Order: sequence, then structure tokens, then C-alpha cells
Amino acid sequence: DKVEIIEKMKTDERFLRPHNFPDHLPGTGIRDFYLPSGKVIKIVNIMGQINMRPLLDNPFVMLDRLLPQASPRTGDADNPGVDAILVDIHADITSEKGAMGYMLDGRVSLVVGTHTHIPTADTRILPFGTGFQTDAGMCGDYDSIIGMDKDTPLQRFLGMIPTSRLHPADGEGTLCGVFLETDPATGLASHISPLRVGGGILQEAYPTIP
Repeated sequence: DKVEIIEKMKTDERFLRPHNFPDHLPGTGIRDFYLPSGKVIKIVNIMGQINMRPLLDNPFVMLDRLLPQASPRTGDADNPGVDAILVDIHADITSEKGAMGYMLDGRVSLVVGTHTHIPTADTRILPFGTGFQTDAGMCGDYDSIIGMDKDTPLQRFLGMIPTSRLHPADGEGTLCGVFLETDPATGLASHISPLRVGGGILQEAYPTIP
């Protein structure tokens, strides 16, 4: 929604946008990242269709074609093996995120949802070895309305009078995410735990390390 980001999409190779955006847009949603250790991690960003933007390619069909039908370390002829594959599905409803997890189970290291700003309590490893959490949660100030200063959203809910632009809340931040360990032989998940540290989350969760 911020036009200023277009130039970064063109020039910064670390930047990912949903891979199922129209082809003429700059950037990509799939990229291999090379770590100093020599390991290679493939990161994928895809956007769901329900309650989201129109004109997006079907994320299920796209990833089913693009990602190997094997574990990350195995790969296939079109997608050589990597050490891990992480998939961020940016979607509005939980069923779409869950369906993506099960479609890719055994094929990627992690499927984690984003967009709803609230960390879910279903962190687990799916039957064939893929780590999963429906939503990683927001990194930001939880004394807010989905990260925005509370006043403007409240005015919008109370009446139809146009209000000022939304502005990010600037209180104490909370870091939310997922901690994942992978099996070096397969690239699939061997351990997963939630991460919630600081700010407005009452019950913090630190990664458990087996």
C-alpha cells in the first residue's frame, strides 16, 4: 500500500513480495539465501485469495508446481535440494493457511501464516515433518489495534465520518515468531516452538531447545 516501497522491490534482493502477484510487477516471492556457513535456505512468500486482493494467481496451484514433491534436501530435477524451505502464507482465514500446511507437508521445512497480527497457539510438526503455525503474530506494539495507534481505528468503528490516516503505535514492542530446528539429512522440522518476547503479551514464550 506504500508506493515508496516499489524502488526497494526493484533493487533489494532481500525483499520478497507475494509470488502470486502479477508477473509484470517488480520483485519475486521466492529466493535462495546463502548463509555464511554455506547452507542455503529457500524462502517463499505467497498471498491467500480469500478476503484479500483480487487478480492473484491461485497460491495452491502455483506452489504445487514450483516446489519439489520431495523433502527440502532431496529436491527434484527442477528444484535442487536446499537445507531448508520456509513458506510464509500471508492470508486472512485460518483454513487457507492450514490447507497450505497440509498440501506442503513433507515438502518444506516450515509453513507459517501471517496477516492477522495475533500469534496462534497451534505450533506443531505436521505428520510428514513440516513445522506449522497458523499465524506467527505481529512484531510491534500490542497496546494498539493491529499495530496502529488506537484513536483513528476507534473513530472509524464509531462512525462513518472520514478520519485521518492510520499511524503505527509507538509503545513498547513485542517480538513474535517461530523457532525451528531442521534435520540436516532431510531439511524437515525436528523441533518447533513459539516465540513471544516483550511488550504487551502477558505470557511470554521463549524457544525451547531440546
